[in-house]
Amino acid sequence: MAVKIRLARVGAKKKPFYRIVIADIESPRDGRFIEIVGNYDPKKDPAEVTLKEDRIIDWLSKGAKPTLTVSQLLEKKGVMAKLKEIKAA
Repeated sequence: MAVKIRLARVGAKKKPFYRIVIADIESPRDGRFIEIVGNYDPKKDPAEVTLKEDRIIDWLSKGAKPTLTVSQLLEKKGVMAKLKEIKAA
């Protein structure tokens, strides 16, 4: 089973709010997912991102691929640097 880390929209019309989820590559954007690992609120200034870093690192080490937007959020929060640090050790 191929797994992605991606955004799932849960906000109302004109009020976007996203969950960062672990989902099978074939499931729809707002459909079935395996685990919620964070939230992203782009309406706040600056945009608010909360993450379960330990779970994300665990899934990335198992081979989950983040989407472009999620990978940019992970870079900003420093999760990708932590993953490289763990792999180097």
